Amino acid sequence: MKRYTKDHEWIRIEDGKAFVGISDYAQNSLGDITFVDLPKPGAVFKKGDSLCVIESVKAASDVYAPAGGTVESVNAALADAPEKVNAAAETDGWICALAGVEMSELDGLMDEAQYADFLQKQG
Repeated sequence: MKRYTKDHEWIRIEDGKAFVGISDYAQNSLGDITFVDLPKPGAVFKKGDSLCVIESVKAASDVYAPAGGTVESVNAALADAPEKVNAAAETDGWICALAGVEMSELDGLMDEAQYADFLQKQG
């Protein structure tokens, strides 16, 4: 199951883990990503908290937690290759995995079809 926020983050529940990243739309808007300030494993976030900052040639942008939880792991590959977010934002470019996510916090987030509709309306 994958859900999206209006701020262009996504959360994917897979084998009990909640992977978090930014959408393809977001990475495209940012341009060439040069640095991902990964959150620290063990850090606890509430829904809406700033998880990390992504820097690109155009700007720096906060990534917000689509749900609360504890950082279980981070995508360490991004430390040496932040461009993975540009190449595969919604797969290999994930930022972190959260543990302890309350599924009810995903209520109100958009599924893929709703997100596509949301983007069209953004025009």
